[in-house]
Amino acid sequence: MKPGGLAIYSVLGLRPTGDLGPYTFYTSARNRVVIFPKAPPLNPPSYLQTVQRNRFRLAAKSWQALPDIEQKNWERISKTAKLTINGYNLFVWYYLRNGEATIQAFQDRYTIQVLPLMWSVP
Repeated sequence: MKPGGLAIYSVLGLRPTGDLGPYTFYTSARNRVVIFPKAPPLNPPSYLQTVQRNRFRLAAKSWQALPDIEQKNWERISKTAKLTINGYNLFVWYYLRNGEATIQAFQDRYTIQVLPLMWSVP
């Protein structure tokens, strides 16, 4: 299925991904844009899905509660360590996985403080 208007994205050099209007876009392994109509879920979310979504919500709220300087430090540590994720995603990973030892190693190596001192591993 090809909705009209995809050609305009190609002309502009854009490759849309994700949901856009009533369609979902992604790039296939053959480097072609695949488009299909959005498929809303037929069943309500399960208990475990709800739990996982709430964990992500709490991670996002915790990020928003951080002062700007701490958010910038997460961004700096991500860039300095040459990770392929941004500071927000690193924080969410830390929050969901309890990756304290990994973050502590980054702090020690790059001398950028992101964990509160009381949480740091001695």
